[in-house]
Parts: sequence; C-alpha cells; structure tokens
Amino acid sequence: MTKASRSVGMVTVATIVAAFAFSLTETVQADAHEEYEAAFNKDGELIRPAGWREWVFVGSPLTPNSLNGGVAAFPEFHSVYIDPKSWDHYKKTGKFREGTMFAKELTLVGDTSATSGIGFFNGKLQGFEIAHKDSKRYSKDSGGWAYYTFGHHDEPYDDTTSAMPAAACAACHTAAAAEDMVFTQYYSILQAAKGAGEAAAGTGGK
Repeated sequence: MTKASRSVGMVTVATIVAAFAFSLTETVQADAHEEYEAAFNKDGELIRPAGWREWVFVGSPLTPNSLNGGVAAFPEFHSVYIDPKSWDHYKKTGKFREGTMFAKELTLVGDTSATSGIGFFNGKLQGFEIAHKDSKRYSKDSGGWAYYTFGHHDEPYDDTTSAMPAAACAACHTAAAAEDMVFTQYYSILQAAKGAGEAAAGTGGK
C-alpha cells in the first residue's frame, strides 16, 4: 500500500468514526427526551424517572416545624421540578399537557445559621415524589392526576411505587390549588413562564 493510499484510508476511518459518534449522540439525546414520559412496570407501578435533578426547577417551599407549633404537616424543603417537555408546553400554551410530571425531592431543615445570617438551610435528603397528569389513566375525582411517593428517607429511593390513594393528596390540591391541581400561586417561576413563549423566565428558549 502506498503512502497516499494509507492517508486516504486513515481519513475514511476517521470520517466513519466521527459519523458514528454523531449518530450515537443524537440517539442518546432522543432517548433522554423520551424519558420525560412516565413509564410503568407490568404491575402498573410508576418507574422512578432518571435525571429529575436536571429538570426545570420551579421552587422550594418550606413550612418548618419551628413556625408551625412544632408540628408542621410538611416540615421539609420541597424542591420541585417540572419535566422539560412539559415546561416547553406550558410556556407556549399556559396549560399543563397530558403527561406532565412534577418531581419533588424532600430535604430536612439543617442548620439555622450561616455566615450570611440566621435562616433555614438544607440538611439531609428525605424523600422523593412524583405528580403525574394523565386524564385517561386516573380518575376525574383526582382531576386526572396521581401522586407517587418513592420513600420518605435518604437515598436510595424506591425504584417503583404505586399511586397514593386519591384522598391522601388530591383532596388538598382540589381544595386549594390555583390551576389544574397545581399550586401555581406559590411558584413565581411558573407564573412568569405561563404562556410567555420561548424566552420565559430567562431560559433563552431552553
């Protein structure tokens, strides 16, 4: 084989490798996007979605024991995320699409003072939950939503879980949620994004 032939062969191999790498990247991105749809096992249990911490953060409400007579119903930080596909839909339409998932990770209150001053700071992780909208799967009595708890404890969280009884969560959402079973009144990021288009909430369309 001549030197020129070897050079052509090396360029061809490099081109094939580059094309394969690009194709693989596109496949991984497509697969990741599809993960924004809820998945269930054969027993009808929701499979805990991967990568929820990479979803769009919408807020972290806190009702600590110290401000609620020592017995708050929800004394943890609730860090709430919406799946990116539903975020895009909400920005464009101002509606929560069928299939919307909200992920909620619970964190105990840790220190109450820091160099910045007195306050409430995150402690240990304490649980993970999902709210899922699917009007065909869930009862109208729950507004077409269901709520799943993957454990109230530190990681690792459960891999799968069944929906909680409607009375356990839906009743509160039905009575007090501002919009479609969602407490949007407490999430300024959602309020700013609603129907605002691609540039909502300073995302630059992402």
